[in-house]
Amino acid sequence: MTRAFNFSAGPAALPEVVLRQAQEEMLEWHGAGASIVEMSHRGPEFMAVAAEAEADLRQLLDIPDDYAVLFLPGGATTQQALIPMNFASAGQRADYVLTGHWGKTAVKQATPYVSVNVAASSEAEAFRDLPDRAGWQLSPDAAYVHITANETIHGVEFRDIPDTGGVPLVADFSSSIASEPLDVRRYGVIYAGAQKNLGPVGIAVVIIRRDLLQRDGQPRADIFDYRSHAARDSMLNTPPTWNWYLAGLVFKWMLAEGGVVEFARRNAAKAALVYAAIDASGGFYRNEVAPSARSRMNIPFFLPSAELDARFVAEAKAAGLLALKGHKAVGGIRASLYNAMPVAGAEALVAFMADFQQRHG
Repeated sequence: MTRAFNFSAGPAALPEVVLRQAQEEMLEWHGAGASIVEMSHRGPEFMAVAAEAEADLRQLLDIPDDYAVLFLPGGATTQQALIPMNFASAGQRADYVLTGHWGKTAVKQATPYVSVNVAASSEAEAFRDLPDRAGWQLSPDAAYVHITANETIHGVEFRDIPDTGGVPLVADFSSSIASEPLDVRRYGVIYAGAQKNLGPVGIAVVIIRRDLLQRDGQPRADIFDYRSHAARDSMLNTPPTWNWYLAGLVFKWMLAEGGVVEFARRNAAKAALVYAAIDASGGFYRNEVAPSARSRMNIPFFLPSAELDARFVAEAKAAGLLALKGHKAVGGIRASLYNAMPVAGAEALVAFMADFQQRHG
């Protein structure tokens, strides 16, 4: 069997070695007589899997002991609602920086619970750049400042950490977590849906500075309370055990491959290949993001017409390059280059781009 190169923005490609290990262990896990998906989440077998996954993630991201690590069902959008519930009092101000679609989603989820201050936005520029830092209108009394580290649809990425003046920085890292070294200590909360760089869809990782768990937040059920999840080691209710197990396999794979330093090198190489092909195409391929804000993970680009966009996607699929259609909000093409995408995948895409331009340019 020959696997194609999958450029999906999420659910995204998983490492083949991880898929094969999961396949081998599906019917029986480590001689236990049952599959991991059949075992009690409170049994010693899965408890060991969960503990090992957390330990490996802490090693991978250099997460200090004074941060809690939660593995929760759902994805990033769920966390966007839980964050204001847990870390702000009703109606308290919270600052949001908008750099694309997912920042707007975060605002929508937060609006019922806090007074949202859009401290900065690049929407007027169609999210083609990051807002000029000099123009940010941060609130010194804000409960927190929220950013989206990487916008998958518009293809913009923060390349440095904003200074929020002592107000906790909360960041959605769904599409760039573990893609390069990360200074966790600069953040109050980091959250990420797993389905791009960490594992399968259906589970999210939330990293919380423990002092923030002392905040009263707003009245909420235990199931929406990060304190309750932290006190129960993410087992307040039955967790998505298969997803947690698979994420743990991905963490081990990343560590074995050299960790985030190695993936930073690979990801920079992949992105450089694709951006160079776009920039050298004489305008046949067009990326509209300011060079200083270009994402390494998600590269949107456009051909001269929607008809050529559609033909590109169809011919790429026939050539073994999958899921290159851009998001419906912006159209065009999008190549997602997460950790599981090898450099060979970017090379194959660039070769196809050159061939397609020669035939249709």
